[in-house]
Amino acid sequence: MAAITASMVAELRGKTDAPMMECKRALTEADGDMAKAEELLRVKLGSKAGKASGRITAEGVVTYGVCTDGVNGLSVGALLEVNCETDFVTKNDSFLALANAAATLIAQHGPQDVQALGVLPYSADGFGPTLDDVRKGLIGKIGENMSFRRFKRFASAHQLACYLHGTRIGAVVEFDGDTAAAKDVAMHVAAMKPVALSSQDVPAELVARERSVAAAKAAEDAAVATAAGKPVQSPEIVVKRIDGGVQKFLREVSLLNQSFVKNDKQTVEQMLKAANTTVRSFTLYVVGDGIEKKSEDFAAEVAAQVAAAKQSSS
Repeated sequence: MAAITASMVAELRGKTDAPMMECKRALTEADGDMAKAEELLRVKLGSKAGKASGRITAEGVVTYGVCTDGVNGLSVGALLEVNCETDFVTKNDSFLALANAAATLIAQHGPQDVQALGVLPYSADGFGPTLDDVRKGLIGKIGENMSFRRFKRFASAHQLACYLHGTRIGAVVEFDGDTAAAKDVAMHVAAMKPVALSSQDVPAELVARERSVAAAKAAEDAAVATAAGKPVQSPEIVVKRIDGGVQKFLREVSLLNQSFVKNDKQTVEQMLKAANTTVRSFTLYVVGDGIEKKSEDFAAEVAAQVAAAKQSSS
């Protein structure tokens, strides 16, 4: 009879989301064969043994790791987003330790992608010997899906400054000059969420979309004026108005042109100039950004279950 370890039980629970004791029984019956135990659970529990890995992970944390020794004189760090299902898990010590360890490993080893990150050596909470083994083990132990979503590693000839707003927002700037000014800019990025460093760097599709919106608004205003018997602006004025709207948009979304969050009397660019500091780039991560969260409607769920029960009994 094969020995059934706690890590085996946790791994099976991570794969199936079945209760811990059911996982242990299945592994015992399967004599430690993981694939057979999983099959036994699916037969016994059906949909109750649904995979945790299929559930949406829209919560989580953003964390930052550094390589203190640097690499060939470069400044090295890593910004990482790790996701889970509920905000409750973001306060779990084991989950936070996993996230922080992963960020440090990224800075130290420079994996190319999430898959390469997962095979880096790491052990914790009785799980290992790789980072992904620990992740899978914690899925079983905690009972929630969790995943490494994205990361960016910096190996820069410039300096790095990071600002973390709690655990949900992280910003990193590459800069030359004053560290305090750069940290203020990182905080500004986290607060104001610019999309580009300068107006010239704003993606063309965003500019085109804004121009389309401004043109549609101008056409709507012209239609309203015509219907009211009022004079319509000349095409030249309309073009200037559309261009003005686009320029206003560019100022609002480009970092250097935004009003500085600590002093709205000056732009970020003006603040940096006064501090003799140059920001080369920035990176912003917001937890769950772009992930479609599952909408929970408890009343609707109960009604659906009642309806299903009535249908099955009829």
